[in-house]
Amino acid sequence: MTPARNITLIASAVLTLALAASAQAQVRDAAVFAAAQAAQPAVIETLQQLVKIESGSGNLDGLSKVADFAETRLKALGAQTERIKSVNSERPILKGVLTGSGKLKVMLLAHMDTVYPDGILATQSYRLDGNKLYGPGIADDKGGMAVILHSLSLLKDLGWRDYASITVLFNADEEIGSAGSGETIAALGALNDVVLSYEPTAAKQFAKDEGVLLGAAGATTATMEVKGRASHAGAAPELGRNALIELSHQMLATQDIAKDIPGAQLNWTYAQGGLVRNQIPERAHAFGDVRLMAPGAAEKLLAALQSKIKESKRVPDTEVSVSIAVGRPPYLGGERGLALAKRAQAIYAELDGRKLLLHPMTGGGTDAGYASLSGKPAVLESMGLPGWGYHAKDEFIEIDSIVPRLYLTARMLQELAKNPVK
Repeated sequence: MTPARNITLIASAVLTLALAASAQAQVRDAAVFAAAQAAQPAVIETLQQLVKIESGSGNLDGLSKVADFAETRLKALGAQTERIKSVNSERPILKGVLTGSGKLKVMLLAHMDTVYPDGILATQSYRLDGNKLYGPGIADDKGGMAVILHSLSLLKDLGWRDYASITVLFNADEEIGSAGSGETIAALGALNDVVLSYEPTAAKQFAKDEGVLLGAAGATTATMEVKGRASHAGAAPELGRNALIELSHQMLATQDIAKDIPGAQLNWTYAQGGLVRNQIPERAHAFGDVRLMAPGAAEKLLAALQSKIKESKRVPDTEVSVSIAVGRPPYLGGERGLALAKRAQAIYAELDGRKLLLHPMTGGGTDAGYASLSGKPAVLESMGLPGWGYHAKDEFIEIDSIVPRLYLTARMLQELAKNPVK
């Protein structure tokens, strides 16, 4: 979850939607629960093996090793596997398909890449501390991969095959926007009835109870460019047209512009102008982080930016342009996503009344946005392991959440096969 999973996830108005019907907890499925308990040591071993493979988004060798590891596991489950070529790089996209005897078509989605640089294990190693397992990418999103692989394994061992197909997709560029895999995710999502995405959710240490996610911002980039005129900064500065000054002026003028546009957020985060100290800069540009949480917000933001830069100019004879790139779409679960979330709540209630929070929105983008792009599947996010510290130091997952999360996925698939989401 490019990240961008942070304290806003918790500080937001968390929807508990505690089902009145769940006040009396449903009966726990003893076979699934026992299988989940038995699987916990193997999940921990899988997490250790995955974390010890450094797989930042730019580490092609590490990503290939993670894909090899996951493909071996999928083949052992009986899946037909395929490596799909990314549209813009050599990063692997791993697809596995299990074929059953039922009607449900479901896709399980997670990513293999992390945000961490090569060599990170030298300073942030895999380690156990009480109820926490630490390691770079262990929550985001190697924990999600482990939950998928081991949930499917326990269902196989239980002899459950009440599905038409289960598609597993692991991509390798989520942390940098999924530009190379987004089309594949959207196309495969459109072929399924349900997509469950396995980004992490906030640890109980910070959110009190585990949860799932109903919405995530789309993420893209705004670019502002200024063309001026170069001149000697000492001998003839008056003959120049300083692009850097004009860029600074326009950035200040537009810094709060998104506040009047529902579902849009803009923060200028990187700027550059000029080449050498003794020359009035001819060109300057800035990049902004854009988050989109409503349909049409990108178009409205662009129109507002274009209108604002025309209102005033600090440096005469400069040219200013602004654009917003096409990026990761927002994930808006809607009524069908909410229906999935309520089922998840009911399943969690089988675990001695365990609560499951429904987080309405996060500013971090997820591949659930691509998966839901067609409008066909019901999509639910954050089925992965609860944790914290993602995109930061000392990332961890909570060990006591492993069994509940395995149970949740296994029982969710069983229930969806019996009672599809309308």
